[in-house]
Amino acid sequence: MATDDKQNESTGANAEVEAFVRGLDEPHRMLIVLKSQLYGGRWEPMLDDLQNRLAGKPYIFKLANRIKDDVERITGMMEFEKKNNVDLSDYVKLEL
Repeated sequence: MATDDKQNESTGANAEVEAFVRGLDEPHRMLIVLKSQLYGGRWEPMLDDLQNRLAGKPYIFKLANRIKDDVERITGMMEFEKKNNVDLSDYVKLEL
């Protein structure tokens, strides 16, 4: 693959990430901030917390009454990050 092709591919991926981030609503953005600030930048501990809460087990952080919605949001964002090899925390302003 030529250098120009790699640059175009990289630019396309960046544009896709930026478009994805622009389309995120506040609940999605808040989950990204929480992932970064409370869970060491990892989705898995946050998902564990949510699933433990649903199961009535001990959990670390309380997230309102929208756990199932948050699990779906997290799963979608995890898939996007993996597909695009990015961390959305790098694109969302990290303020609580």
